[in-house]
Amino acid sequence: MLMLVILMIILSSGLSLLGPFLIGVTIDDYLMAANASGLIWLLAFLLIVYVSHALTMWLQHFWMVRIAQQTVYTIRTELFNHIQRLPIPFFDKRQHGELMSRMTNDIENISNTLNSSVIQIFSSVLTFFGILAVMLWLSPLMTLITVTVVPLMVFGMKWITKRTSVFFKEQQKSLGAANGFIEETISGQRIVKAFSQEDHVIQQFKEKNGEVRMTSFWAQTYSGLIPKLMNVLNNLSFAVIAFIGGMLALQEHSAVTVGIIVIFAEYSRQFTRPLNDLANQFNTLLSAVAGAERVFEVLDEPEEADQKHAKPIKEIRGDVVFKDVHFSYEEESKTIANVSFRVKAGEMVALVGPTGAGKTTIINLLSRFYEPDSGAILIDGIPLSELKRESLRQHMGFVLQDSFLFQATIRENIRYGRLNATDEEIEEAAKKANAYSFIMKLPEGFDTMLDQEGSGISQGQKQLLSIARAILVNPSVLILDEATSNIDTMTEIKIQDALKRLMQGRTSFVIAHRLNTIQQADRILVLQEGEIVEQGSHEELMTNGGLYYEMNEKGTNEG
Repeated sequence: MLMLVILMIILSSGLSLLGPFLIGVTIDDYLMAANASGLIWLLAFLLIVYVSHALTMWLQHFWMVRIAQQTVYTIRTELFNHIQRLPIPFFDKRQHGELMSRMTNDIENISNTLNSSVIQIFSSVLTFFGILAVMLWLSPLMTLITVTVVPLMVFGMKWITKRTSVFFKEQQKSLGAANGFIEETISGQRIVKAFSQEDHVIQQFKEKNGEVRMTSFWAQTYSGLIPKLMNVLNNLSFAVIAFIGGMLALQEHSAVTVGIIVIFAEYSRQFTRPLNDLANQFNTLLSAVAGAERVFEVLDEPEEADQKHAKPIKEIRGDVVFKDVHFSYEEESKTIANVSFRVKAGEMVALVGPTGAGKTTIINLLSRFYEPDSGAILIDGIPLSELKRESLRQHMGFVLQDSFLFQATIRENIRYGRLNATDEEIEEAAKKANAYSFIMKLPEGFDTMLDQEGSGISQGQKQLLSIARAILVNPSVLILDEATSNIDTMTEIKIQDALKRLMQGRTSFVIAHRLNTIQQADRILVLQEGEIVEQGSHEELMTNGGLYYEMNEKGTNEG
């Protein structure tokens, strides 16, 4: 397909060169021979040339657009697929809107360039060399006069593109930052309004939007100098050819004829036109390259890869061991240190401690969202590093504080836990999660469409759907991270009842503010400044009179 496009470009470029050449030759022949019949045939042939030129132009456009869209489709698909395989730390360090900008704006820049610029560049290069060849054949002297503008053109283009390349990169960067801020502000609109920060975010957006405006202004301003430069050089070239060509034509026995002057007058404009097109397309290319660099920067990020000897695991009992585990999100400070404990299969373990003590970090390490700096984590006696992540997580169920729902039906949201689940299994999971009754009260029941925010149902109901999703997974290890926070008392009773059924016979790790949830744990791990300072049952820790006792006296698990 690409070879056909190149062939069409060559044909269309060659045909476009024949027009002025035939006109010039015809003028000379007509002046010398006044052959009307020959002139008519040449004009008929010229008509065929232009019709053929139009056809080849249409075909090259059609095929190139097809190639361009297939290329962009492949890039967009590979980028999305790659993003799904990136580790959680990659997303923690970047704005989601900024990543979306790479997926949309930057790839759209590549698409626009492939749709138009590639054809134009090929065509311009072929046209330039074709014109140069014809001009040299007609008159080397006139050609030499014509190309005197090239050094000025090269110098001017180098000066302009040196600046536009910088500003196009800054433009894409600032646009990504603005998109990231927009996404973040829209997602956090409740917080913005709750704290009456509308004016503050408006001012912040003005600053980011101003950066986009300034970088775009200078990028477009410098790139806009190209047509002006080429127009000046084009007129200069035409004036030089007309003056010197006219002087040469007046000389007796001169090789320069009126027809040649006409050809050179036409070609002098066509000579700078492909260079002008190349210059303009070069700016477009710089913009696309800036976008492509941002896309390939993501594609170059290492995927969440397992070790070569890692193997899948078919069954998990749920015996978990942490051996002297150390971890830090940043090199300067340790998040957890010397963490060692063992959880027997089927036990419920509660993690308590002040904010920043390392509770969620332990969950992240167990889920292999992060890897420990040192020490070992084992499940059923097997180091986690020897297991495939996907296989491990298939045996784990998650019920988090923020219940994320997809824009889909309730049935599809529950089925996300196990895509091959039947409708009957989904409904049974909803019953066990105490979600069935409220679902059936909705107008469309299980087929009720939800958006990402889960509008139309309460926070507690969203949490019940998350529990139903986890029940459908039938996990061996269950992770509950603030699963009962911000819930009214009646809904909490339903959630607690559903969680009891869910945790039965499963190894469970629970982070909760509610003390009644913690008291039911077989073992409680008390963390402070990244270390386990106490562990035992509720009764044992209350007897010891340590940090856990103090937290209970205050009525919170955060000291």
